[in-house]
Order: sequence, then structure tokens, then C-alpha cells
Amino acid sequence: MNIRISMASMVIVVSCAGCASLTSNLQGLKPVAEEVKTLRDTMGVNIHFADPKPGEMKMLVEGGFKWVRMDLSWGGTERGKGEYDFSAYDRLMTALGEHGIRALFILDYRNRFYDNDMSPCSDEGRKAFAKWATAAVEHFKGHGVIWEMYNEPNISFWKPKPDVRQYIKLALEVGREIRKVAPAEQYFGPATSQIDLKFLEECFKAGLLEYWSLVSVHPYRSKRPPETAVEEYAKLRALIDRYAPKGKKIPIISGEWGYTTTDISQELCGKFLPRLFLSNLASGLPLSIWYDWHDDGIKPDDREHNFGTVSNKYHAGRNPVYDPKPAYSAVKTLTMELGDYRFVERVHVGGGDDFVLKFSQGREIGLAFWTTSTNAHLVTVPLKAGSYRVVSHLGDSVRSFSPGKNGLNLRLTDAPQYLRRNQKVPMFEKEQDR
Repeated sequence: MNIRISMASMVIVVSCAGCASLTSNLQGLKPVAEEVKTLRDTMGVNIHFADPKPGEMKMLVEGGFKWVRMDLSWGGTERGKGEYDFSAYDRLMTALGEHGIRALFILDYRNRFYDNDMSPCSDEGRKAFAKWATAAVEHFKGHGVIWEMYNEPNISFWKPKPDVRQYIKLALEVGREIRKVAPAEQYFGPATSQIDLKFLEECFKAGLLEYWSLVSVHPYRSKRPPETAVEEYAKLRALIDRYAPKGKKIPIISGEWGYTTTDISQELCGKFLPRLFLSNLASGLPLSIWYDWHDDGIKPDDREHNFGTVSNKYHAGRNPVYDPKPAYSAVKTLTMELGDYRFVERVHVGGGDDFVLKFSQGREIGLAFWTTSTNAHLVTVPLKAGSYRVVSHLGDSVRSFSPGKNGLNLRLTDAPQYLRRNQKVPMFEKEQDR
């Protein structure tokens, strides 16, 4: 996203060259793929701030996000050669830790001291970037941060123009240095714009899967619905399996993806957000980051200003401090209904366009269901007798009802709905004897 250009030149006031102490309750967390226990564990959002405004973290947490993704700017944290100041990120980590949120930091961009402020392309520039990146990883080691190698190097964020060979050289240099000092930290990439299989394969051929514990992609697709990424994930997974070191399992994550309301309506965006998180989880992705937390401007016709789950204007002293958009209402409803549930399986009813996802929380079961078809229709799910309630993607109670002889008829639309039972009785036919 073009907004990152301003972040790359972000000025951070240097208070000291030392490392500030961190206060965080996130130390000792497991790697991403092992940490996923619930739907909420897979859900994150992009931010562009180090110092949240009063009430902002409360609203972000109430939205259900467990992760934030944020640029860690080389140019903003190495203000003198070899002198690093991570104090702004210390403050951010403290704010996140107080709310139990984990950080994905992007090791990115350029520095005016090296390579004429272009992306690293010389031995000196690569070594300097790797030294800075290693210092950042050491500084935050053990605090649950995961480390993404650059942002969308396959497009214009790599200056002066994309060059997969130069990216590979840099990513290998960084990987080797991080492994020396913090082998347990999660380092990954390449954060490509869309699922650029050609760029990804070049990275894999060069041996980057030796160092990467995840593969991150940004599956943007303009107006196309989220489920269209499923087949692309399958192709990428086959490519990873082809080049991964023997016995090493490397999950895919969706490191950045959202929809701007200059391309689609706010209402459709509110439907696509939960469908994105849910279909990604059903495709085996342990983490998905929605772009963006709040709108980055106020121009209604500027696509970069309209990716947010909430509006741009901050309302001090008000609750909520930002005006929610349908996307925020949708993510809040999703996590209220199923956030603490664990994904079990896709229930195969109806046709290929129909999605019925089963979740569990102990002996309790929940469903998320929708269709990518433009025509609403009924499917029958084999549920046991009992009382059930359905909630819309925006939190409206649809109704309560009981299954018939053959199960429960669910009306699928393009808007996700969530079903939970009102009584603690076996929900699926096959649960009867458990």
C-alpha cells in the first residue's frame, strides 16, 4: 500500500542509544502455527502508529484483534551510522503487552546513509541492514514479536525498481545474522504484493526457506471475493513443499490484505472481512492481517484513504473514539460469536460455493456459514434436536429455531451468519455417543 512511503521516512526522536526496558506479558509465546488455539489467535490488523491515542487500544481490542502489524523503519531507527533507537517501539510494545496483543514487525525500506537512500544493493548496505535488523531482533527477543523481511519487494517499494536477486541477497544476509543471535525468533518473508509465484519460487530456489519459518503473501484482489485466493494458496503450498528443507513444515500467512471502499461499498467490505478471516483459516493459514485499522485520510475518492475498519477522525473523550464502519462491526461480531472457538472443519453440504464451517469450544459447537453465490438458498445441516440462535455478520439476532427430522435448514447469503445453540445438547448427529 502506498501509505508506507510516509512510514519509511518517519522521524523518531532519539532519546538515547540504549535499549529501554520492556514491560510485556507476552514473553515465551510459541511460534505462530503452534500458538493457534482459537479463531481470535489468527486475527490481526495493520497499524501506522507507535503511540496509540487514548481509547484507541480499547477499541482495537474490542474489535477482537490479537495481532498488529507495523513497519519497523530502518531510516527512522538508525539516525546515525550504527546508532539505533527503538524507544518508540518500546512504547508500542508496552501498550500492546498491556492488552495481550502480539506484534508483527516489518524490517523494511531504506536508510540515507547507504546506497543513496535506495533499497540495499551493495555489500556495505546489506551488512548495515542486517546489523540493524539483528539489533532489533535482539532488543525485542522473547517478547512474542515475529519478523517479516521487507514489504512488497516485488513492486515499487523496492527502490529504484524491483529486483528479486537483490532482495534474495539481502534476505539471506539477514537470515544468517538473525540465526546467529536469536535462532528461536520467527523470521519470514517475502511479503509479496499478491501471490507472485514467480518471485516466490526464485526466493525458494535460493534457499530462503532454510531461514524462513513462515511464508507471507498479500493476496489483494481488488473487487474479487476472498475465497478466490483458496486455489492460489494450494499452488503456493505445493511450491513450498517442493523447495522446503526435508521435514520442515512452513505455513502460509496472509500478512496484509483488505479492501478499499473506493473499489467496493462499505456494506460489501463488511461482508468480505469475516469471509477473509474465515476462509483463510479454513485454508490452513494460522494468521491473517487485515489492512487497515483506521482510514489513512479523509478523501472519499482516494483509495489509500479508505481501507480502514474505522474512520480517520479521532474523537477525544468519546466512546468509541473512532466512528466504526461496517467492517469494524463485522469483526467485532465475529469475535464475540466465535472468537474463543477452535476451527474444526468445513462441513460439506450444498455446493462448492457454499461454506459451512464448524467450530468448537469444549463440548460447545458453533457454525459460520455463507455462500459466494449471488443467489441466496437453503442447505440442510445434520443437527440434533434443540434450540439454536443465528446472528448476522453485524450482530443482529436473526431468529431462534429447532431442526426438523433431516436437520436444520440454513439460508445462505453472501453475508456470513453465526449459529450457536441455546441449550447444551449434542449438536451434530455424530456427537451423540461422545
